[in-house]
Amino acid sequence: MTMNKLSIGGCAALASLLLTSCVAPPRSLYQWENYQPQLYEYFKGGSIEAQVAELERGLVVIRAKNALPPPGYHAQLGLLYSSLGKEDQMVQEFQTEKSLFPEAAPYMDFLLNNARQAATARAQEGN
Repeated sequence: MTMNKLSIGGCAALASLLLTSCVAPPRSLYQWENYQPQLYEYFKGGSIEAQVAELERGLVVIRAKNALPPPGYHAQLGLLYSSLGKEDQMVQEFQTEKSLFPEAAPYMDFLLNNARQAATARAQEGN
């Protein structure tokens, strides 16, 4: 009788294992790609150009997977573009961040306003 209980328990455990192994893991809400390592590089003072290239490459991969980048991805790319003096691309990335994550709008508007003020100040210095 003990053997039957072990056999039944073993069969139940095996069946449970087989059923759970067939279930696909849950899909992530966001596709992170290389965002976190590049953010770390930013804070370490790494090459801005290299970070932009990696984040742009990551966006290509994310789009190919028909996925979404995480919150902050486009904002970070916009800040990097700003550091390189690519104001048009910065604005585009901040606008994209706002459209994907409406809760980021106040901060993106703050950054855009600061960029406009800085551009106005540079223009006035040039006169």
